[in-house]
Amino acid sequence: MSNHLKGESSPYLLQHAENPVDWYPWCQEAFDRAAREGKPIFLSIGYSTCHWCHVMARESFEDSEIGEILNRSYICIKVDREERPDIDSVYMAVCQAFTGRGGWPMSIFMTADQKPFFAGTYYPPHTRQGMLGFYELLQTVEGRWKDDREALFSTADEICSALNRSGDVAGDAEGTTLKGSGGTGLSLQASWEDGQSQHSLKLVERAVEAFRKSFDAEWGGFGDAPKFPSAHNLLFLMVYCKLQEGGSGKDIATILGMVEKTLDGMRRGGIFDQIGYGFSRYSTDRYFLAPHFEKMLYDNALLMMAYSVAYHVTGKDKYLHTAEETAQYLLREMTDGEGGFFSAQDADSDGEEGKFYLWEEEEICSVLGEERGKAFCKHYDVSRQGNFAGKNIPNLLNGNDITDDFQEEREKLYLYRREREHLHLDDKILTSWNGLAVCGMAMLYRVSGNDQYLMAAENAMQFIDNNLSEGLQLFVGCRNEKAFVNGFLEEYAYCVAALLFLYDVTARESYLRRAMELCQEAEEQFADDRGGYYLYGSQNGRLIARLKETYDGAMPSGNSVMAYCLVRLAKITGKNKYIQRAERQLAWMSGMAEEYPSGHCLFLTAILLWMAPDEKITVVLEEGAGAGKILRNLSLFAQVQILEQETAEYKRLDGKTTFFVCRDHVCLPPDNCIKSLRNISNV
Repeated sequence: MSNHLKGESSPYLLQHAENPVDWYPWCQEAFDRAAREGKPIFLSIGYSTCHWCHVMARESFEDSEIGEILNRSYICIKVDREERPDIDSVYMAVCQAFTGRGGWPMSIFMTADQKPFFAGTYYPPHTRQGMLGFYELLQTVEGRWKDDREALFSTADEICSALNRSGDVAGDAEGTTLKGSGGTGLSLQASWEDGQSQHSLKLVERAVEAFRKSFDAEWGGFGDAPKFPSAHNLLFLMVYCKLQEGGSGKDIATILGMVEKTLDGMRRGGIFDQIGYGFSRYSTDRYFLAPHFEKMLYDNALLMMAYSVAYHVTGKDKYLHTAEETAQYLLREMTDGEGGFFSAQDADSDGEEGKFYLWEEEEICSVLGEERGKAFCKHYDVSRQGNFAGKNIPNLLNGNDITDDFQEEREKLYLYRREREHLHLDDKILTSWNGLAVCGMAMLYRVSGNDQYLMAAENAMQFIDNNLSEGLQLFVGCRNEKAFVNGFLEEYAYCVAALLFLYDVTARESYLRRAMELCQEAEEQFADDRGGYYLYGSQNGRLIARLKETYDGAMPSGNSVMAYCLVRLAKITGKNKYIQRAERQLAWMSGMAEEYPSGHCLFLTAILLWMAPDEKITVVLEEGAGAGKILRNLSLFAQVQILEQETAEYKRLDGKTTFFVCRDHVCLPPDNCIKSLRNISNV
């Protein structure tokens, strides 16, 4: 039996199109029917590669008895969180308020006017081991709706009031105060110099100290299991090590050591696919051995960036190899024919999480032959007894070399593994996630000089221009050549960042112009005069609350990315409007990050870049020279301009590639030698 989802394009919604539940997508028809029939709404939010979403679907949404009570007493709505991040954000705040935590699948009970009165996540089909069953929950809500509906309405009104009070976190600009040095209050209207820099640097130091205290010195990472990659946190720490002033060499070495230990642990562990490359969503243990096996585009894009920067900072080839292997995974398994990147690969195959990735020793030996098979198994911790549920996750946590001589064997195992039941691919192409992929590929090109990665970055940006935008209107994503949902703050923020990354490595004015245009559009659609940017704007539908997200979760928040973009535009253009907007956003975000600085790491990175001495490097290439090898030797934090031809201002020295360097308001004589720049550049 098909329901109202059968005409949708979302892979997640289509997974539920044949459920015995009469699902609707988020639409006015569903709300009108709920009001007309006097029924509550059951809202279920998830995404197509979510393991526990699959479990709840199999156990409950495919169950005819549960389907009967849902169809009898509720109007049921399914939402793909990746398609509608605005809906997900609002009701995630509700779920966290009810349960103290959030996650997917998300289960919301609400009125016909979208006001929630109960929220949770996964429920087993029936009560077991002290865990409330979904069937029993449905019966309880059904009874309360029949006998005490007014109490549920009252609860819903209270939740909405609280949500709107917390959602408009900006407060009144004149009345919001940030604490500067010496306890002096600093209004958001104050200039950056009037104490704001000292306050923001304290936030930076508090975040660094929080990471220091939570660092797992034995295995890497921060805190205990589960461990998430959180690449933007590692990027912040690396930028801090390169740019912060006044720290002792020992302190910097310690912090960089924390980053390297974490990057090494992830690369060695099962969270990294040693056979086909790419990183899984997170590690279920503290060792990075056993992952939650789904692979997300945004994790791999961010990690590609983190390993690229680690290579630039340390000069260690293993980090470049990891970044390139991650890029290889994205290019061969996650790329559309036109250059866009797909969203995710599932954790489940044949109804079992991780089955696709697990190996038996005998199986590997049968593919590689006894001699090479045994050698491979010894190197990658594969044994007869297994290291995970009786089978094996290949890993290098035993300390064996990351760069080994098993390239041919890995390729054979990769091709063999491809014959297993295919993993579900979420093939929708999301604008914000593709923006991140552009950033990752551009950064990898910058540190490697390999044109393949620049081509991938430019192709993905061209895909966004061709398929995910109409003029200045961006869309959330597309599937089967059909774009869907007007874009939110993240779409604009991440696209502006991607365009700035491309401008960094190509110096093409078209990328900078487009970045400025989209930044202005974001200002008009999402900016609040009191500070910050709303998640959804003037081109989006209204929900029960209008939130401003500042916390960096799995991905940096739209407000953090906007802070970064405004800082970059201010530095590149020197225009007052970007300087003023950057100062305003940084001051507002400082207030938002006060309680939990380490949860706002991309914003703190923007702070560090804002305070760093200005550095501009103009390179005039000699005839026939390419930019790739030049870029890899220049500071990641400088504004770089590559010229293929001489200008009146910039002429070659002795006909060779020539560098013109200005740093901290001082310009040096032109030079032909890259090495001489290292004395005055943060390379």
